[in-house]
Amino acid sequence: MPSEMPGTTSKIIAVHLNYRSRAQQRGRTPHEPSYFFKPPSSLARDGDPIVRPPGTELLAFEGEIAVVIGTRARRVAPEDAARHIGWFAPANDVGLHDLRWADRGSNVLSKGQDGFTPIGPLVEATQAPAVLTLTTRVNGEVRQHATTEELLFSFAELIADLSRVMTLEPGDVILTGTPAGAGVAEPGDEIEIELSGAGVLRNRVIEGDAPLAPYGAQPKTTPESRAFAFGVAAPRPVQLSDAACAALSTVSTATLTVQLARRGIRDTFIREVRPTRPDLRLLGYATTLRYVALREDVRDADTAELNQQKQAVESISPGDVLVIEARGETGAGTIGDILAARVLARGGAGIVTDGGMRDSSAVGALELPTYFRAPHAAVLGLLHYPLERDVPVTCGGVLVIPGDVVVGDAEGVVIVPAAMAEEIAADAFEQERREAWALERVKAGDSIRGVYPLGPERRADYAAWLAAQPPDATVVEPSAEVEGDTR
Repeated sequence: MPSEMPGTTSKIIAVHLNYRSRAQQRGRTPHEPSYFFKPPSSLARDGDPIVRPPGTELLAFEGEIAVVIGTRARRVAPEDAARHIGWFAPANDVGLHDLRWADRGSNVLSKGQDGFTPIGPLVEATQAPAVLTLTTRVNGEVRQHATTEELLFSFAELIADLSRVMTLEPGDVILTGTPAGAGVAEPGDEIEIELSGAGVLRNRVIEGDAPLAPYGAQPKTTPESRAFAFGVAAPRPVQLSDAACAALSTVSTATLTVQLARRGIRDTFIREVRPTRPDLRLLGYATTLRYVALREDVRDADTAELNQQKQAVESISPGDVLVIEARGETGAGTIGDILAARVLARGGAGIVTDGGMRDSSAVGALELPTYFRAPHAAVLGLLHYPLERDVPVTCGGVLVIPGDVVVGDAEGVVIVPAAMAEEIAADAFEQERREAWALERVKAGDSIRGVYPLGPERRADYAAWLAAQPPDATVVEPSAEVEGDTR
């Protein structure tokens, strides 16, 4: 059993997503494998140190099974591909995510550094168990554990796919993906990656003695790169507290427009949209999709299996609201019942479009708050082209930025800027409590003076009324003096 790589490695090919657990973490499941290259100079052996450059912090480990090609493979069928495997080995697809921002998806700077692909020891494919088990430990603590039964694409499928377009030479390496649990290691951490039948790969992280040179892209951490290094979806800019969520699930959109206007933000109510289900409340975080007018040459140049509309749907995370800019065009649909059902299945909180909607009765039967401008039976390809997603959009005349808080009721939809959503939730809840007291007093015959809005002379009355109310879990402290008179 060789402990080091046999022969010459002309290329290292890594698979982006190939374990169900990792795909679930990322929030998307690919329909076919996709790849990136790592240079052979990134190869390292068992026991070699993994060097983290000074001034960086997001050095991530990813335990993987390395498939080492034994015999040349070119245009092989899936049923014949496994015989081209010479060895299996535990491997570590190390990445420095401080530089991921500069790679634009290539992974050259973040994953191509010398020593960033430790591999070994090897086991001959003919001697390996039928089901391989991969375990990653950091300082003895298990971080990843998975078997090859969890793979989305088998080793044979990967070899057949790649050999369609390139020759796989003996010694070439395919890194076959990492399961959930990848994370960040610090200098001094020992990373062990064990593969059943092969053994254990051990490498210790050390701090480098020289920072990266000052030219070229410099290390930078962002919430997105930090989330990616830990294997999770990028965090929202604001995550509401439970109390704020409870408040925003009860206050009206009318109240929210008052609170926004008090802060100088006056155009937040999406115009001319109606709910499929007035009985459902909407609360979530905006994820966006922008349609432009159809132009055939642009449409025909898009050969991706999933266009931006379907990618947006397949990228929905729990709590997301898909907000669609359709330019107010109602001459074709922008979404229908199947994609709406997919949004619901992925945990989406709702859909808002300022265009047409197909299958409106079927969408209305879903437990998914959906707002649209008009029904239309035609598909979006008649007038719309889905150009881009996760960008600022204008929906119903209102600017919507990804991560904004979206609130809807029977009256319509309001967009609340994420940075002030917590404060607005508290003040809106307090405003409605005061209005409930005011309505009760007016019905009892009181004048509106000092009641609506609440004046100094009636504060004691309001406080006594409030103290007599049953406990409410949605109670939050207002941020400032709250006026309820909308005049």
